[in-house]
Amino acid sequence: MIKNILAVIGVASLILVVVAALKIFPIMEKLDTFEDKAVDTYAGFAEKLIESGSAVDAMVIKIKVEEDITAEDLDTSILSIANELNIKNVGELPLSKQVEAMSGKPYRHVKIYLLCNAMTAASMLDYNDSFSAFLPCRISVVEDKQGQLWLYAMNMDLMISGGTPIPPALKKEALVVQNTLDEIMSRAAEGDF
Repeated sequence: MIKNILAVIGVASLILVVVAALKIFPIMEKLDTFEDKAVDTYAGFAEKLIESGSAVDAMVIKIKVEEDITAEDLDTSILSIANELNIKNVGELPLSKQVEAMSGKPYRHVKIYLLCNAMTAASMLDYNDSFSAFLPCRISVVEDKQGQLWLYAMNMDLMISGGTPIPPALKKEALVVQNTLDEIMSRAAEGDF
């Protein structure tokens, strides 16, 4: 009787292993076609997701602004650095002012800057129209509920390295945009103009 039970458990285990292998093998085979940094990119995303419990938090870069820098300083800084680095300001959304106008009540400072390199955007769209959902690049200035200013932007790593390799020329352009946004944020957070 015990021998038969162990035999059934053995057969069930073998079936489970075969089914798991059949399910996992195609995934592993597809992963071999992904960008070299894809696993590290997703591991970093998963780490931030587990730490924060929020997929949104895991998809953004967040930089604390130095205490003595005002929202007006950030406005000047972001626009000046963007101009210096040749990325165009294609729009601004003064969200807090809109909320105040609609609610009639004061609201903490929130402003979203829309920045774009049109030629890089065109290259992205020529490659995949889904990139349009990521355009234009955004940097948000957000005053938290305690009055501290923060800069937010989407982490472009998933877009650049999260799947099959994008064409080398497009990757080079995307990395330039990513580095430009990183530089704007880090310099503005420190009060650089």
